[in-house]
Amino acid sequence: MCLGCIRRLLQFTLVNHSFRHSVGANASALEKEIGSEQFPVNEHYFGLVNFGNTCYCNSVLQALYFCRPFREKILAYRSQPRRKENLLTCLADLFHSIANQKRKVGVIPPKKFITRLRKENELFDNYMQQDAHEFLNYLLNTIADLLQEERKQDKQNGKLANGTLDSQNNNSTPPSSTWVHEIFQGTLTNETRCLTCETISSKDEDFLDLSVDVEQNTSITHCLRGFSNTETLCSEYKYYCEECRSKQEAHKRMRVKKLPMILALHLKRFKYMEQLQRYTKLSYRVVFPLELRLFNTSGDATNPERLYDLVAVVVHCGSGPNRGHYIAIVKSHDFWLLFDDDIVEKIDAQAIEEFYGLTSEISKNSESGYILFYQSRD
Repeated sequence: MCLGCIRRLLQFTLVNHSFRHSVGANASALEKEIGSEQFPVNEHYFGLVNFGNTCYCNSVLQALYFCRPFREKILAYRSQPRRKENLLTCLADLFHSIANQKRKVGVIPPKKFITRLRKENELFDNYMQQDAHEFLNYLLNTIADLLQEERKQDKQNGKLANGTLDSQNNNSTPPSSTWVHEIFQGTLTNETRCLTCETISSKDEDFLDLSVDVEQNTSITHCLRGFSNTETLCSEYKYYCEECRSKQEAHKRMRVKKLPMILALHLKRFKYMEQLQRYTKLSYRVVFPLELRLFNTSGDATNPERLYDLVAVVVHCGSGPNRGHYIAIVKSHDFWLLFDDDIVEKIDAQAIEEFYGLTSEISKNSESGYILFYQSRD
């Protein structure tokens, strides 16, 4: 368990007057700093109680809450007839609770969601530190699976024919597609060109997030270009060409064919070191801009000039995957907020640079951007 999580657990365990006073003081300070006239209408900023090791979960949930298309779909789902309790219904209840608070700022214990998460997946049913990216993948895929299962049940019950479902009842929507896919899914195309006959073959692959390798003193744009670098297949790795009917040398590269509404980028900061027999953190300084345009798109990509704005970052604090802490920084309207479990603070945009990483490996105990969420402007 990380030190940050231990501190949060002690705070939650000692739920007494002094704790409530400190939470109230923090909330009051945030309201005062933002100002009543500048405070966004119908917006709420609520920290989440840490239940021992749940900073990985809290940070991802805060990031997703401020991905507006995702939040809107979750709240719309909450307004539908009640279903049997599952991870999606618990998340919808949590988001609804935040969005309908009378107060503008405060703290909410996501106990129902955490209890359900631990019940459904034993990986998260302990007090060890967990990986935020692994949790994000699990959550999005679980929600998509639940939506697909509900659609299947609704179809069997005849609801689909009656038009009682939302945009998923569109003939142009693939049967397996859900609003999770509509928001986060992009498509990669793997192009392989035979160096003998010049024939190009391609294979598409869908993704909900992109995992990219990181290097020292680089940028996200550089990392994405590296993701799409041309690779030569030769020697024992030769490519079997269907046209030549034999193994040939070839060039292979990955391109983005379909850009998602929200681009989730996972920086691969944890690397297994053979000599240490464990994973270590790469605290490299990787600059992530407030605006992003992808340059590694395929020739047939739809809207390749799509421009993205940074809306949320999950930050890993610490020196390794099993001993660290997670926080989230999010953009809400025209300002930035830092969510550290139950603590919520307003920060300057310039402060985001503090989360790029370190320029040297002298100290590996860094606060580094780990998962980036970019939202398309169109």
